[in-house]
Amino acid sequence: MAQEPARVITLVVVDDHPVVRDGLRGMFDSDPDFRVLGEASNGVEGVEMAVRLDPDVVLMDLRMPGGGGVAAIAELAGRGARSKVLVLTTYDTDSDTLPAIEAGATGYLLKDAPRDELFTAVRAAADGRTVLSPAVASRLISRVRTPAAAGSEALSGREREVLELVAKGTSNREIAAELFISEATVKTHLTHVFAKLGAKDRAAAVAIGYDRGILG
Repeated sequence: MAQEPARVITLVVVDDHPVVRDGLRGMFDSDPDFRVLGEASNGVEGVEMAVRLDPDVVLMDLRMPGGGGVAAIAELAGRGARSKVLVLTTYDTDSDTLPAIEAGATGYLLKDAPRDELFTAVRAAADGRTVLSPAVASRLISRVRTPAAAGSEALSGREREVLELVAKGTSNREIAAELFISEATVKTHLTHVFAKLGAKDRAAAVAIGYDRGILG
């Protein structure tokens, strides 16, 4: 039986630097698993292009003249866009990163991430899985922490296992299969993890996990 052709992941690149856009397009166009549908130089253009072209993933810079990434992410979420947003930020001190999480971005990497790491992150984002660079995570903590989180309970062994798999970009279904539990049980464990860490979502939980040494 002939194998089904591999899924081609479509992208839109949003960055105000032409050299960065050219580099990303060249990188992704060199691999048949990806196709860049278009490029935009600011968030406003990026939103319109993403809505028109409906890519699987939008690679989004955060700080751009004429329309930043956070506002664009929020606009895409507000419009109910199917596209997942993967933020590529230059500095791990970028103060826009947590607002971007809250706006609805799926993942975060630094622009100096290796090619294979970027490709893996885009595939994960296309599947709706959270991808968070450890370097970026460590810079999020001071803004993620809350008084409730400071006095949070320790995670159980199983909750720690679930969080470690989430940090690797594993979906609930894959976690269930790996740990031989149901998806409903995975969701219950995640609810407990969020409550104990004072996290709003998967990305924030991973960030806190790195900071507290729960994740290596």
